[in-house]
Amino acid sequence: MKYRLVYTQKAVREIDRLDAGVKNRIGTTLLRFKDNPLQYAERLTNSELGGYRFRIGDYRVIFDIEGNDIVVLRVGHRKEIYKRK
Repeated sequence: MKYRLVYTQKAVREIDRLDAGVKNRIGTTLLRFKDNPLQYAERLTNSELGGYRFRIGDYRVIFDIEGNDIVVLRVGHRKEIYKRK
């Protein structure tokens, strides 16, 4: 099943703040993961942030799956992403 990537406004703002190299790496990895996201994802224990996460180097992508959509909620460095904002 093909999934579609959907970004929240917060995720778009967080991605815009990243360096160009990091943006490129996250973008290409997400395109690769969208065919079978649960194969690469890990379930989060704290469901307040979201349901799942991808690990892309030192960065994390927090997301939920709604039907055929991967809803990207947050993107950030592993040191900062789990802090409440």
